[in-house]
Amino acid sequence: MSKITVIGAGNVGATIANDLMIQGIASEIVLIDINRPKAFGEALDIYQGVPYCAPAIVRSGDYPAAADSDIVVITSGMPRKAGQSRLELAQVNVNIMKDIASKIVPVAPNALYVIVSNPVDVLTYVFHKVSGVPENHIIGSGTILDTSRLQAALARRFHISPKNVHAHVYGEHGDSSFVPWSLVHIANNHIDSYRDHSPDKDSIEWNGPADYADMEEFVKKSGAQVIKNKGATFYAVAVSVCHLCKCLQSTAGTALTVSTLMHGEYGVDDVCLSTLALVDRTGVRGKILNHLTEDEIAKLRHSADCLRAVIANVEI
Repeated sequence: MSKITVIGAGNVGATIANDLMIQGIASEIVLIDINRPKAFGEALDIYQGVPYCAPAIVRSGDYPAAADSDIVVITSGMPRKAGQSRLELAQVNVNIMKDIASKIVPVAPNALYVIVSNPVDVLTYVFHKVSGVPENHIIGSGTILDTSRLQAALARRFHISPKNVHAHVYGEHGDSSFVPWSLVHIANNHIDSYRDHSPDKDSIEWNGPADYADMEEFVKKSGAQVIKNKGATFYAVAVSVCHLCKCLQSTAGTALTVSTLMHGEYGVDDVCLSTLALVDRTGVRGKILNHLTEDEIAKLRHSADCLRAVIANVEI
């Protein structure tokens, strides 16, 4: 079993810690927050449910308590408000990330770092630049949540288990993200031909490329809809991050759309964004360079340009 430290005991961090305990992903979970009483209360509340789950230690502490962590999940930052883009959060959360990096890396230099705070691609890039942690040990949660939203929506549309939906969101975790539809398959059929082969074809409503834009818009606006109606998003992102943590404990590589530093792939360099990558217990094993259409490559480069514009206007 492993030790996982979660930095940030807000809605997202506390829900991640709770899910880690419920799913038996870690044998020790440490919650760290600038608000020490909040972290203590969340850890105590979570730990008191341990008798009904796999044995685990759940506690709060300061940064030295993170020593020997296998994984560190960083969720700290100012939350996104209704109508606010993730990129508008940039400078204030960049400053928070720099402060966290200076305190956590000296006590957990060998950990795998999962960046969840928004804007996640910018903050993953900042962590690369200021932490000194090996590149393959830094994983932004990227578009794993967007991908989950996409797969869930398509599963409902096609009346099939999400596990049979192979679709991913590339680019920024935000407004410039996109779906490479040329790669989307359902039960081994391209999405636009699946209905013709399905026993449910009479009940499936799908108009091919005409439905692409609406589906992408739904995925992009889902987070804002949740925030508008309940004030914050934390359940789905917590499940997504816990799945990533499970994959980071495995020797088998799992393909996920995590945010990683680009080195010329698809003509994109020196920016963090999401494409498919293999992750395992060593961190990021490498990227899966799927064939993209020219239009999809252009969209990925546009997303990179959007992120660079933000990075150029923040002080690292």
